[in-house]
Amino acid sequence: MEINPSLTWLLGATIVTYVAAMYVLGYYAQRRVTSNEEFIVAGRRLPLSLAWMTLLATWFGAGTMLAAADEVRHEGLPAAALDPLGAGCCLLLAGLLVAKPMWQMKLLTLPDFYRRKYGVAAEMISSLIMVPSYFGWIAAQFVALAGVLNLFFGLDMQTGLVLTALVGTGYTLMGGMWSVTLTDAVQIILILAGLIVLAVVILLGLGDGHVGLGVERLVSHVPEEKLVLIPRDDLVAFWQWAGLFAVGALGNIPGQDLMQRIFASRSARVAQGACYIAGLVYLAFGMIPVGLGLATHALMPEAETAILPTLASAFLSPPVAVIFIVTLLSAVLSTIDSAILAPASVLSQNVFPKISRVPKLKLNRLSVLLVAACSLAMAFAGESAYSLLEGAYEMSLVGLFVPLMFGLYTEPRRPAAALASMLVGTSVWLAHYALGYDYFLEFWPEVGVYCLPVSLSATACGLLAYLLFEPPWRLQWRRA
Repeated sequence: MEINPSLTWLLGATIVTYVAAMYVLGYYAQRRVTSNEEFIVAGRRLPLSLAWMTLLATWFGAGTMLAAADEVRHEGLPAAALDPLGAGCCLLLAGLLVAKPMWQMKLLTLPDFYRRKYGVAAEMISSLIMVPSYFGWIAAQFVALAGVLNLFFGLDMQTGLVLTALVGTGYTLMGGMWSVTLTDAVQIILILAGLIVLAVVILLGLGDGHVGLGVERLVSHVPEEKLVLIPRDDLVAFWQWAGLFAVGALGNIPGQDLMQRIFASRSARVAQGACYIAGLVYLAFGMIPVGLGLATHALMPEAETAILPTLASAFLSPPVAVIFIVTLLSAVLSTIDSAILAPASVLSQNVFPKISRVPKLKLNRLSVLLVAACSLAMAFAGESAYSLLEGAYEMSLVGLFVPLMFGLYTEPRRPAAALASMLVGTSVWLAHYALGYDYFLEFWPEVGVYCLPVSLSATACGLLAYLLFEPPWRLQWRRA
């Protein structure tokens, strides 16, 4: 499906204008960057208003706006376990458990934490786990936006992928965290406004001018089994749901993109507040794409993919539809720039300085280009956006979550505990991933745990490995 040819020029001109505006903001931000700390954490000067906006814009991307809506259309509400339900809860948990103690440590990257708590070896291993985990997340954004360009302009996917990567990488190179924050603030306002407009227009149309009646008619057309949020009758389906929720709720807590915004906040209180506000807004607005995905059962039963762009094209007036497509562009680009900057910061701060004497500010920009190139290669390799997103979250969960929480709430005495946890959790997950197994020990069903998701099982293995070196009775707990 392509947009009305008579309006193609309007959409194209709007997108060009929008991208140019983002580059103007990036250029403005570039003038504020005079040091490595300014590039990575914006000089630790973000107020609450910018902190929660950049945090929300970072996560509210293709996974929420496109992939989740498509998955819910086919699988029903259980598909929302990963995103937005899990991701929104993750932000709330981050505010409750990690924002304050992490901000007080005055770090630049998350591997700095592992170095301070467990030593240089833990810093390097955590970096090697963390950086590749972002490639799938960034690739998911590339794939999603290229799909939108293909839908409306007929642009082939390969060209769309390259174009998306170039645009998203360009202004990130300019001002680092300042570029990302300023553009995110503009983008998240467009995103939230666009979602509200699309939801209201569709519900008013369904309800003959009444939103409440529109909601009732929407629900009445959705198969009953797709309205069950948590599967209860099928044990395998329940554990699948629990695994997805855990990946979403816990998998990005040990993520540089989250921690980067915590570190960039002007105070611990601002960091906590940003997580709470972003989490609540994420859950509230994240349910709009979920509801619209369900709405296609009543509105467009034949729709299969790209649910939100299809609904926008069908139900919004042409000028408003153009604005909504720019909203989708904002959602994806706001995630791309942040997701590229996060692993690039880790490479420039924790990996490359050990093998290079290039100034760190220059290393940051070189790392941005490297991360973008690797992510683009993964996007070309192909997989659905949802699968790329899920795999990205899982790597951080299985390898980094356990030593992060123990490092925050105990006094580690044996660095080997963290190293063992990282290596065991990641190795178990990688082995199952390489073999194509979705469940723990699927190749050995006689054990009786074949329905447990690998994400949960590998994390549990990492926990056991940590406790082998730091037994529970020897842990020294402390207040965070």
